[in-house]
Amino acid sequence: MKLSQILFSQGFGARRECEGLIVSGHVKIAGKVVDNPFEDLEPEGLVFTVRAESWPYHAKALLMMNKPKGHECSQKPKHHPSVYSLLPPPLRIRDVQSVGRLDEDTTGLLVFTDDGALIHRWTSPKKHVPKVYEVGCKHPVTPEQVDKLLAGVKLVDDPATVAAAAAEITGERPDGLHGLRLTLTDGKYHQVKRMLAAVSNRVEALHRSGFGALALPADLAPGQWRWLPGPQAVTPVAATATTTA
Repeated sequence: MKLSQILFSQGFGARRECEGLIVSGHVKIAGKVVDNPFEDLEPEGLVFTVRAESWPYHAKALLMMNKPKGHECSQKPKHHPSVYSLLPPPLRIRDVQSVGRLDEDTTGLLVFTDDGALIHRWTSPKKHVPKVYEVGCKHPVTPEQVDKLLAGVKLVDDPATVAAAAAEITGERPDGLHGLRLTLTDGKYHQVKRMLAAVSNRVEALHRSGFGALALPADLAPGQWRWLPGPQAVTPVAATATTTA
């Protein structure tokens, strides 16, 4: 693939802009300036720098972010900054999309990709991809509440019964809230908050710690992102219902 095509595919602008970056000496490979936009290169495994910023080639973008509080999962946010503003311009130009959404006040694991087939696969209700939430509840979580969450509860304005795939009482948290680890395999609007309300509790803090086979790394700070190795990083596997009081 020609170098200019590689830059174009990675979101560094229109074709003429990419050619201009190369001709102007802003692109390096292995520490050496490459100023020929038509040089043929093997893209797989290629790492190049543009204006001193290192960039690995990815045929399809796949990354995760530790979403901070106060950001909307929308390209056109209404009341708060967009999570997309936390990504570098090339990824925004590539039009990566979040795989599902987190509410403005929810933090934690968020996956992005520009692969539409993967988004469909991971968000399809038929796949039952587990999502793990660390919930800070206003009131102590009781074994009876856990049993109800696992058996299924009725949500307001929703005739269907919704059940958690797994639920674990995690005790009092440093912030004084009462902890619950909840695993869901569907994605209804405000589902965690509505499920806790259905068992006479209230969500005061919500953090997603897991998605599919992927867990949020402890060293990924709020607002930071990193590349994922490939589609296998988020494997659609069904969760097994468990309870720990």
